[in-house]
Amino acid sequence: MKKEDLKNKTTEKLESELKQLQAFTWIFTGVLITLFAVVIYGLFTNKSSTDLPLLAVAISCSAVLITQFSNIKKLKIELETRRQDT
Repeated sequence: MKKEDLKNKTTEKLESELKQLQAFTWIFTGVLITLFAVVIYGLFTNKSSTDLPLLAVAISCSAVLITQFSNIKKLKIELETRRQDT
């Protein structure tokens, strides 16, 4: 998320985007935790060959969370600076 993009949006739009991003991020976090749990359970209980590729998918998808939390932080900082300016 670029700084210029944040400055051009209204406060209401930023608050709406923040709520949407937070909801998506927490849902995605829950899905990844569930996927990790299923994969780890599968690794210990059976010798299926699909568990390791699913683990790789879960690990690679967790990189998206870092980006999402970074975007949430940027939105919060922008909203905070706008509240201080008024």
